[in-house]
Amino acid sequence: MLMDLTKVRLNALVLLTTAVGYVLGRVGLASFDWGLLLLTMLGTGLAAASAAILNQALEQRRDSKMHRTRERPVASGRLSPVFAFVVGIGLAYAGFALLAGWVGITPALLAVSNVIVYAFIYTPLKPLTTTNTLFGAVCGAIPPMIGWSAATGELEAAGWVLGGILFIWQLPHFFALAWMYRDDYRRGGHAMLPVLDPTGRITGQVMTTTAALLVPVGLTGTLFGVAGWYSAATATICGAWFTIRCIQFWRSPSDAAARTVFLTSLAYLPIVLGVMVLDRGPVNPESWIRGGRPPLAAESEAIRIVPPESEADLSPVSGS
Repeated sequence: MLMDLTKVRLNALVLLTTAVGYVLGRVGLASFDWGLLLLTMLGTGLAAASAAILNQALEQRRDSKMHRTRERPVASGRLSPVFAFVVGIGLAYAGFALLAGWVGITPALLAVSNVIVYAFIYTPLKPLTTTNTLFGAVCGAIPPMIGWSAATGELEAAGWVLGGILFIWQLPHFFALAWMYRDDYRRGGHAMLPVLDPTGRITGQVMTTTAALLVPVGLTGTLFGVAGWYSAATATICGAWFTIRCIQFWRSPSDAAARTVFLTSLAYLPIVLGVMVLDRGPVNPESWIRGGRPPLAAESEAIRIVPPESEADLSPVSGS
């Protein structure tokens, strides 16, 4: 019951992307703090569990109508929605307190913001408008930003790059899933795009457009110094592959084509993020010879400008 209540399989992705953000934020193994990473993942995990529990407490009625969710603890009546709500709030506080006290205020605020957006914005909007998916994508974009800010102490442009990749990726990923379960979402009264688009043409257009956006967004990882050329090539190839799969669905919408897109999305993320981790560091003349990896501390110390032998070398030539 605990695994269903906290949506362990879904939140495993949250923890994975949090760890990726942390690893990319750290430069070199010498500065790697495994204890800080563990605390970051624990605090993020508590917040993610909170969001999952609050979502089920608020969606008991709709979840009970869907085949995919009716056996969840709250939807099935095994757990009181009031009790679940109280537990969810408690876990949100615990996650915030742990992150704020041991990791940093920025990751703590990001984590609690994720809970607020998921439970109190995304969840109420699900039966009202198809734009709910955009808010759901925001929630998926925040975990790598938590990891980055935990590693660096601030939310730099590179942290936003990671969040952008996760935000865009979730849209074709989710729409493929929603198409396969469109009848179930209809039973639950959710205003998902595939539910309101019986032909699948609009859904296919949106999936193709967002998948294509992954190519330029993935390249910003190299532009902002998160990773090197190998990462840029991987983001381009995998983004094009993902886009082609979405085009195939657009041309001929079907459950089989949607499943292919969904499986492609599951392959895209670990490949692209994995190469970014292996190829982490800015592209510069020194890092090219190491495949985009940043120079080691000893090498950085050795690479410095040698001052002139004397100040006279810099002064104008005086007449005799």
